[in-house]
Amino acid sequence: MATYAQPRRLLAAPRLPALRHLGPNWYATVMGTAIVANAGAALPFAVPGLRPVLTVVWGLSAVLLGALLLARAGHWAYHRDQAGAHLLDPAVAPFYGCLAMALLSVGGATVAVGRDIVGLGAAVAAGAVLWGVGTAVALAVAVAIPYLMVVRHRVVPGSASPVWLLAVVAPMVSAALGPQIVPRLPEGQWREAMLLACYAMFGLSLLATLLMLPLIFGRLVHGGPLPLALTPTLFLVLGPLGQSVTAVNSLAEVAPGAIGAPYADALGAFAVLYGVPVMGFALLWLVLAAAMVVRAARNGMGFAMTWWAFTFPVGTCVTGAAGLARHTGLDALGWLSAGLYAALVLAWAVAGVRTLRGLVSGALLAAPAAPRPVRARTT
Repeated sequence: MATYAQPRRLLAAPRLPALRHLGPNWYATVMGTAIVANAGAALPFAVPGLRPVLTVVWGLSAVLLGALLLARAGHWAYHRDQAGAHLLDPAVAPFYGCLAMALLSVGGATVAVGRDIVGLGAAVAAGAVLWGVGTAVALAVAVAIPYLMVVRHRVVPGSASPVWLLAVVAPMVSAALGPQIVPRLPEGQWREAMLLACYAMFGLSLLATLLMLPLIFGRLVHGGPLPLALTPTLFLVLGPLGQSVTAVNSLAEVAPGAIGAPYADALGAFAVLYGVPVMGFALLWLVLAAAMVVRAARNGMGFAMTWWAFTFPVGTCVTGAAGLARHTGLDALGWLSAGLYAALVLAWAVAGVRTLRGLVSGALLAAPAAPRPVRARTT
């Protein structure tokens, strides 16, 4: 009997311990990488030599997606208890929306950029599959996570966080990337159904965001600044704002071939009438969030995976401003998209290098540290 005791203990030991603390937030690295390719392809003017670079970035995002899908499958297989704990943690569960957005953003980049390598037909097929799977996950998360927040999570009053938006913003990404598929569907009912389905997801995500934004701003006003490590998550508010502007402009471009007059013209007007004010609010929030980040940096904010919040949300503002530039012909909007894109590339490079360094050292896959006592609010 003693001969078999040791093998049994080995079999019972946790396997792949490095994956135990690999949460769904890691999909933000895929989103942040893919949006560099998507936003670069959406710029309203050509940049010499940019296209090959975007192709490399798209390839990197696809590799990251495949690696993370395998790693997260290992997490669920070997650390099911920790995976279940993530779902029951209101601070972690909304990050499951990142899975949907990772699938969607890589699919969108495949059509926009990857077609230069794999061909248009293969790119559209892959993009459609990723869009379908990503949309299914997005809708499931948009229902499941708010349900868990109501019936299972123990949410402390005044603890609203921009992270909550991740649970409901993914359908907006589907709405923004659905126009890539609309013109390739059969004319008539198929195109119209797809167009209106995208607008339905636009409304679903927008209204859910409008429910959460007052809670988030109220938390800031009454509770003071977020903890240092969470301060970058303020940029997540830009996600539904920029992505909604992107969505209405992209949908307006394909509306004439999918729906009859007068709706097609009305949707074109709506893209500008909605997009300009929302982009204005997005810029206001961008300045506010940047000021809070500067304050946090001065108080000793160190690197954390939350720094990836500087990438995808800013990228959605790039695509939103670029869409408005195409519809209005206003050069100022084109320059705005270019300036935001430069900030996006810088943020992506910094977050990528720091993440790679943390992976090599093992710090980013270590167990989270115990929370520190809350200090008094300072000005």
